[in-house]
Amino acid sequence: MYIAMNRFHVLLGEEETFETIWRSRESRLKDVPGYLEFQLLKGPEAEDHRLYASHTLWESYDDFVAWTKSDAFRLAHAKASERRQNIYLGGPHFEGFHVIIAEDGDGVRREISASAA
Repeated sequence: MYIAMNRFHVLLGEEETFETIWRSRESRLKDVPGYLEFQLLKGPEAEDHRLYASHTLWESYDDFVAWTKSDAFRLAHAKASERRQNIYLGGPHFEGFHVIIAEDGDGVRREISASAA
């Protein structure tokens, strides 16, 4: 499994604008091979911004990379610069993670082989 995250520093007072952008954007993920799950996370408030993160879970790193090269990715991000509207401190910060241990709600733990990561 692979987790792709983008962190956003949203100017204070622009939180609702940011959340509305995400609520109204068309998701193009459900039919993408290897896509498992998405969350938009609202984090702590700092002196000049609020931290948000988008979080997607993929079956594999290769599935994530294939999506970034797809028409669905281009369409999903086509209006990103239009939506910016000076609500951010800088651009998004990407972080990617290979899952090496996973545990479900029943406490069942599984380790992901190093070769898969």
